[in-house]
Order: sequence, then C-alpha cells, then structure tokens
Amino acid sequence: MPDREVYMRRALGLAKEAACAGEVPVGCVIAGPDGEIIGRGRNFREETGDASAHAELLAIREACSVVGDWRLEGCTLYVTLEPCPMCAGAIINSRIPTVVYGAKDALTGSCGSVLNLFEERYGHKPAIYGGVLKEECARVMSDFFREIREK
Repeated sequence: MPDREVYMRRALGLAKEAACAGEVPVGCVIAGPDGEIIGRGRNFREETGDASAHAELLAIREACSVVGDWRLEGCTLYVTLEPCPMCAGAIINSRIPTVVYGAKDALTGSCGSVLNLFEERYGHKPAIYGGVLKEECARVMSDFFREIREK
C-alpha cells in the first residue's frame, strides 16, 4: 500500500495544479514496469476547450510516447478520481493492466460507482484498486467546488 500512496501523492500534486488553473482537480500518473513515472496528466478541458483533455488521457498519451507503443502493458495508472467512461475506454484500449484511483465519482465513475466498464465483455480487464488516499482526493475536489460556490 505505501507504494500506491507515493504515486497517488504525485497524482494529487497534479490535481492541485489543475485546481489552481481553474480546472476540475483531477491528476494522473502512469508508472512503467520498472516503477518510473512515464506519463503525467491533469485536467485541461477549460484551458484547451477540449472535452477529451482529461488527466488520464493526457497521461496515457505521454506514456505511449515514452514507450513508443500504444500498448502500456506492465504499467499502472494512478488517478485521483474514479475514471469516467471515456477514460475507462482509453485504459482498456491501451491495455493498462492495473488502475488505482482515489475518490469515487458518483456521477460518471466507471469502475463501479455508476457502472463498471471493466466487468463488461471487452478483451482487456484491468485490476482495479479504489480508495487510495480517498479522503485527500475527495477533499481536493470538495474544496474546489466549495470555493467556486463561494465566489
């Protein structure tokens, strides 16, 4: 568990960067088979006007570039918020074998909160570990939306 927390703290740092930029605070890192971080992402939807600029997709793009392949076998994705359907699809398509997330997402969570896309009959089923640093991940999100409501 401590290793998962180390990577999740890196993802939390990216989530906080996103919040400072006015983005929904989601951060993601991808660790390669050797444990080195090969992909990083934070939400960039507002800044880019791109609906697909989610933390996970940006981290996957960077990791694919580093690896030189669309397959991210042997990698682990760490994200502060349970992936949405779009990001779950990208995880399936990039063959990431392990997903670790912090807080649940009752609105679009696709690792079990709304549905679990990884239990469907796709050709790839990653292992899922939820709740890593969930209080801290949820707090970053709730603080962000509280500040928006107060403005």
